[in-house]
Amino acid sequence: MLRHSKSPLLSLPGAVPAEGPDEGVAAHYGDPFREQRALADGSGFVDLSHRGVVTVSGPERLSWLHLLLTQHVSELPPHQAAQALILSPHGHVEHFLYLVDDGETTWAHVEPGTQDALIAYLESMKFFYRVEVADRTDAYAVVHLPAGSIAEAPADAVVRETPHGRDLFLPRAALPDFAAAHGPAAGSLAYEALRVEARRPRLGLETDHRTIPHELGLIGEAVHLQKGCYRGQETVARVHNLGKPPRRLVFLHLDGSEVTLPAHGAPVRLASDGPEGRQLGFVTTSARHHELGPIALALVKRNVPVDAPLLVGEGTAAAQEVVVEP
Repeated sequence: MLRHSKSPLLSLPGAVPAEGPDEGVAAHYGDPFREQRALADGSGFVDLSHRGVVTVSGPERLSWLHLLLTQHVSELPPHQAAQALILSPHGHVEHFLYLVDDGETTWAHVEPGTQDALIAYLESMKFFYRVEVADRTDAYAVVHLPAGSIAEAPADAVVRETPHGRDLFLPRAALPDFAAAHGPAAGSLAYEALRVEARRPRLGLETDHRTIPHELGLIGEAVHLQKGCYRGQETVARVHNLGKPPRRLVFLHLDGSEVTLPAHGAPVRLASDGPEGRQLGFVTTSARHHELGPIALALVKRNVPVDAPLLVGEGTAAAQEVVVEP
């Protein structure tokens, strides 16, 4: 069961609560397109305080995490961001961690409500290692400053800086003061639209129970191919060497004449087969972009021609762009 924390920023003027995986924060504050444009221009911030926060401390934290994660983190420099996965024994994606180490503690934010399962797994793997795992979700909130933002992070925040912006681990009690000093706030709809534009997958939306990292283009970004053993590595190596993941992530430009966006799980078919044709994939996330119009990410079978026009849902026309080569 997902465990959501309700953000105090839902009391800001115009705040409309989000639903689904982003329940607990605002979907928007009255104007999603204006909020998108502000983020794209490097201003404002996004409240991600519903996300789980997990820390690992102790002198052996990085060498221990290196044994468990798909990423090379044994020598992760302080304040350098990393992404990593935890895979099942069969190589399927179970957890997606957004990491940074502050020199004493490794911080990670994860999908809302997944921190309990993650911590349970980490605790089961401690053995004799000198590490301490903690759920810091109640004490720390995640906020996002977009790329290009000149806002200064508070002195008591842990900063995770990436090409897409800065994620701050901020004491939860400081969230209202942060919002007052760093507005305007942007909601999850704006953040998700820019995520889809950037072709960045998200656990639970672009993944299902059989997703492997190659399907999402995560090799290199979140999976290091030259490190030692970790759970699921055999599948990663086999698929990498054969070069044949069963599915691939695609970016879709959707017909702008449709009133509603296709829901998560909406079927994807070849346009030549019509709306009753064989399903070849499904929509993972759809959004309305302030410049591109309606867009989406989808998982389709590897052998779907890269230049084939597609139909989504009940018959929405879609043109695809390659994210993962077939």
